Amino acid sequence: MINPNTSKKINKLPKPNNKQLLEGILNSDRTALSRAITLVESELKKDRKNANQLLQKCLPHSGNSIRIGITGIPGVGKSTFIEALGNHLIDFGKKVAVLAIDPSSSINKGSILGDKTRMESLVKQNNAYIRPSAAGNSLGGVAKKTKESILLCEAAGYDVILIETVGIGQSETLVHSMVDFFLLLKIAGSGDELQGMKRGIIEMTDAIVINKADGDNVKNAQLAKKEFQKALHLYPPKENQWIPKVLTCSAIQNLGIEAIWELILEFIYLGKKTNYFNSNRINQNKEWLNYLISNQLLYEFENNEQILKNLPLYLEKIQNNEITPFIAAEELMQFFK
Repeated sequence: MINPNTSKKINKLPKPNNKQLLEGILNSDRTALSRAITLVESELKKDRKNANQLLQKCLPHSGNSIRIGITGIPGVGKSTFIEALGNHLIDFGKKVAVLAIDPSSSINKGSILGDKTRMESLVKQNNAYIRPSAAGNSLGGVAKKTKESILLCEAAGYDVILIETVGIGQSETLVHSMVDFFLLLKIAGSGDELQGMKRGIIEMTDAIVINKADGDNVKNAQLAKKEFQKALHLYPPKENQWIPKVLTCSAIQNLGIEAIWELILEFIYLGKKTNYFNSNRINQNKEWLNYLISNQLLYEFENNEQILKNLPLYLEKIQNNEITPFIAAEELMQFFK
């Protein structure tokens, strides 16, 4: 619940224009950054226009971070791991932004957005910024505007961007297409060791980290590490000649975090040495363009007057078995043209 008096104060705050937002972002103002991301996430037409103008102004100040995607099944300890890694990086003078994506309910469309409460120590750091966002109906483990949020965080001077996915485990392709390093978190003894050997996730993974390697679980973690190492050797080296590595850590005890960061730096160094780092980002921008075109076409289709008028009729025909969904789709597309 929001205090009514506080709510009135918030509503009375003047809405900053793009110039003010840009100045705030470039001065690392977290409030300005948050309001800019909210603007970018808005579906209102007037906000979309302002958001595009703001992103264009921020573009020359972006691209100077290391983007890391972190995924894993629910309960693997992603938030605890991100907090440990974030604190480690801040201790070395880095500025860290966390874009945490929470799954949305398919029934009421709501999300808990509780990452700030789970990262209690990191949220207090002056050089940390945590932004929870709802996945909505977006597939791929990320929110629709995650790519744009990365750009804004980079313009605000954050050196490392950590993207925590919803951890759905099967469709993490979108987050992989917007990060420099893709890390898969696992836990030993969860019964999903074979899941980690699925071709799709292994081909995307740059490192597998066995979390919760502490107490009585240390032995199991080491066994799981050996199993994953065997699985990784079945795959050829990546385009940049990198062979994914397997490490263990205990995020809650802050063990193994430094070794993971050193591994990431090794990967980035190799990528820049072979020019894979830059070429990969260029390819990612091409993929994102195709993704945005698809989304824009869908948006225009769903808001087309003729489609809105005829869609209920076709849905009724489908319900009465008068027409197949395939033919209905083709005929509706004729209205869209």
